[in-house]
Amino acid sequence: MPQQISLVLTPKQAADKDTYTSIAAEYADIEVSQIAMIRVLKRSIDARKRTPKINLTLELYIDNEPTPALLHFDYPNVDKATPIVIVGSGPAALFAALRLVELNYKPILLERGKDVSARKVDIANINRNQEINPDSNYAFGEGGAGAFSDGKLFTRSKKRGDYNKILQTLVFHGANPEILFDAHPHIGTDKLPKVISNIRETLVSCGAIFKFNAKVTDIILKGDKVAGVKCGDEVIDGAAVILATGHSAKDIYIMLHNKGIRVEAKPFAMGVRVEHPQSLIDTIQYHQPERGEWLPAASYSLVNQVDGRGVYSFCMCPGGFIVPAMTNSSECVVNGMSASDRNSEYANAGVVTEVRLSDFEHLREKHGELAGLYYQQQYEELACRHGGDAQVAPAQRVADFVSARYSSSLPKSSYVPGVRSSSMHEWLPTVIADSLREGLYGFDRKMRGFVTNEAIIIGVESRTSTPVRIPRDKVTLAHEQYSNLYPAGEGAGYAGGIVSAALDGENIANAINLSKL
Repeated sequence: MPQQISLVLTPKQAADKDTYTSIAAEYADIEVSQIAMIRVLKRSIDARKRTPKINLTLELYIDNEPTPALLHFDYPNVDKATPIVIVGSGPAALFAALRLVELNYKPILLERGKDVSARKVDIANINRNQEINPDSNYAFGEGGAGAFSDGKLFTRSKKRGDYNKILQTLVFHGANPEILFDAHPHIGTDKLPKVISNIRETLVSCGAIFKFNAKVTDIILKGDKVAGVKCGDEVIDGAAVILATGHSAKDIYIMLHNKGIRVEAKPFAMGVRVEHPQSLIDTIQYHQPERGEWLPAASYSLVNQVDGRGVYSFCMCPGGFIVPAMTNSSECVVNGMSASDRNSEYANAGVVTEVRLSDFEHLREKHGELAGLYYQQQYEELACRHGGDAQVAPAQRVADFVSARYSSSLPKSSYVPGVRSSSMHEWLPTVIADSLREGLYGFDRKMRGFVTNEAIIIGVESRTSTPVRIPRDKVTLAHEQYSNLYPAGEGAGYAGGIVSAALDGENIANAINLSKL
């Protein structure tokens, strides 16, 4: 049996395999030469005290003890198998497809945008304030919104499925093995596109089909089932249809609503993206002037209650960048990402608050269950007007926002298209502006120095989740009206990030298999 040991080390000790192996051998009362293999099971930082420490859980294989086999997956050929149509190619879609292959179904993935490599050109154009391709941008294209927004893999929904299998699948397709043991695993927006293209290669080699620039415009209904979908004039048939469109596919919600396919309004969250100098966050979190050579860029996770309404940090990107996440030129939407080395001089996070059904009740009479979409859109368009030219975004110093003051100047920012000073406290919805202001005060009590004019807010962070849910049966996971239509992932209202979406995709594939189509 391998031996597990837990060590508390300095950052320098934990960074060097020879060093921690020697310490582990001493702890286990054996010679280093007796260790046939050592692997890290878990790694986390404890920065609660003045001197940060690294908690390391190790597994030791001693002498001739059998070591674990290399990670490997065998996928069968499904070229002649029953076809299942998947709308989208984000994590819910890709992991549904992989699981369908394992279950001997043939996935047909329809992606409105481009493959992940070609997509980079359109994203570069957005960053240069050039035209936005509405079907190929930070939200749409192979890999979905997560492909170019960081690749964080932390989830609170591990009970929804085999969390470790998701991570192992990503490693098998090229992700750094460290994601298997880091407390907050992260691939990086520079590495994730290659992982995604490797997953596509696996699927295609098994007989799955990918169609890019294939925007679904209609769903073909036949009684209480769907017979397939239409992409313009092309009809794609399948024994079932999985809707894994992501949270920005407004046209899909509108199409479903107009066809009488039930959708329902749901609460969501909106706010801003807050950016600090990374050195300031390091100083606050590590309790020292500089983080030094061995500690990673510091992160944070904050939550506060303001009059019963939650205010919280979301998608924190240490050593990261703020990026333009709008899907057309009339909007201003921002998101955050980090490269794998997290070496930017900036730290950013979404700071958002609840948007309740009552907040957009005034839009329900005209827009019904889609009212939240129009509430969201209203403020994305308002942010665009206050930002100005192209993708330039409205911004305000954090302390000025909290004190309801106009910022006469702005510090440097990682947001490449540019920022423009705006009194965001005046035009954000009152309930959001007031909640964020009080929430930021609360954050500053927990992290002294968080509210500072060295930091800025940039708006708006409006797509933390979808304002619409596509209802499904709790047992079969199929839509309540159509027994072979399967809403999946973030866009359907059942996930909130790469891993939870991937788990939901696997669960949908399992449900299709149980349905015995």
